[in-house]
Amino acid sequence: MRHLEDVETRLADRLAELRVERGWSLDELATRSGVSRSTLSRLERGEISPTAALLGKLSAVYERTMSRLLAEVESEPPQVVALATQPVWRDLESGFVRRSVSPPHPGLRGEVVEARLLPRADISYDAPPVPGLEQHIWVLEGAVEITANGRTHALEAGDCLRFRLWGASRFRCPGPDPVRYAILVVLP
Repeated sequence: MRHLEDVETRLADRLAELRVERGWSLDELATRSGVSRSTLSRLERGEISPTAALLGKLSAVYERTMSRLLAEVESEPPQVVALATQPVWRDLESGFVRRSVSPPHPGLRGEVVEARLLPRADISYDAPPVPGLEQHIWVLEGAVEITANGRTHALEAGDCLRFRLWGASRFRCPGPDPVRYAILVVLP
């Protein structure tokens, strides 16, 4: 549990650093992200943990993938990442669990992520963290509905969806079972 607390503290610090690096006030960041000033302030002070949707909005404002943002608060990733050491992030509110299978590296463009959604979990992102981000989503277990660039795709175990994301996206697990899928992300 100590590792999770350390990551959340470093994430809060990194989010504050990114805002200051751009010379933005909390009010300006609130306007750019659509997140209230008070929520941003509490987040940067480490008083609250971000949800997937909130991290998605901030990743988009800072033009980073969520994986890259989370990797910036982890130490330098090794070439081989054992299952036990792969960073896992949980959004208890939405039922979303995200494992960085191959943590991103600043010099590389691709990464692999494992995601799990509980039945009826529904996560929406207003915009991609990086316009034109390429994603390959391979469903390993269960079923998921993915909306990308205005088109909804119903995927089941074994199905793979590929797209470049320019607009909003949504991930919904219709149930009755959870869904587990791999996301291969490639920066443009």
